[in-house]
Amino acid sequence: MNSQTKLLLNGAPLSNALPLAGRVTLITGAGRGIGREHALAFARLGSAVVVNDFGGAGDGSGGSHEPAEQVVAEIQAMGGQAVAQFGDVSDPKCAQEMVEIALREYGDIHTLVNNAGNLRDKTILNMAVEDFESVINVHLKGTFLTTQAVGRYWKDAVKEGKAQDPRIVNTTSGSGLFGNFGQGNYSPAKAGIAAFTIVTSLEFAKMGVLANCIAPVAKTRLLGTVGTPMELKEGYDPFNPAYISNAVSWLGGPDCSVTGRAFSVVGGYIGVAEGWQIGATVLNENGPLTYEMINERLPKAVADSRPNASPGASHPFSMRG
Repeated sequence: MNSQTKLLLNGAPLSNALPLAGRVTLITGAGRGIGREHALAFARLGSAVVVNDFGGAGDGSGGSHEPAEQVVAEIQAMGGQAVAQFGDVSDPKCAQEMVEIALREYGDIHTLVNNAGNLRDKTILNMAVEDFESVINVHLKGTFLTTQAVGRYWKDAVKEGKAQDPRIVNTTSGSGLFGNFGQGNYSPAKAGIAAFTIVTSLEFAKMGVLANCIAPVAKTRLLGTVGTPMELKEGYDPFNPAYISNAVSWLGGPDCSVTGRAFSVVGGYIGVAEGWQIGATVLNENGPLTYEMINERLPKAVADSRPNASPGASHPFSMRG
């Protein structure tokens, strides 16, 4: 694809000066919901897209080629370039196959967007080991595997002088950044992704890679599995999943200049997550803290510190009403 490709948005051609023209983007979980919107947004901005989707249910069961194929067809219908890949991101073979497809079809990889996910919400005492492992595997292991596979390609590309503005955009969650009741699998998986993003930004910096993550909130199929109303309001609904993708397109594009950060993204809102900060402290300058010192002073230090934030405090919108 070049900058002269005529891509359509709502039936009208976009500008020829497309900011992602000539780039190749790999997007996991791109068959439905937020991932689908990412794929369409990257294509509209000029990028060729490898559309990965296992096609499973919200809990990760089952599988179908149809979601990924439909998105590829949509992109091609508007004049873009896309190819489907149907693998399970928790399988190491899937990540390697995505890389091979991108290189075979388009000759390069510029951006990796890790979006694939599933939900199996239960309280800790009621959660089966299989439910814990499934969510950890798809979210955290899947992010690791694709990052490693693409990173190995970029390492070789850098040596050959070919890597140009490589970018990674991962998907964390307010549940991962702040914790959430009933998500003893999903919250640690998403927290791990936020930490993994920071590690990636440090380790991949010498290759010129910028790595960031978003904590999106939108009305999608996954939230529907836990009883959240999915109908979009008429007019502007801040929870429309399409509104997430412009931020991801920028983070995944050559104009991005930040790395190692997490962002809350909802509707017309982006908030920079500042991570753990040290509040009040307990210090004994003359030696180790004794049990008695801790018992006397730590409760006050906790009381003097800010309370933990909640997912709902990460953005100004509400799905209620």
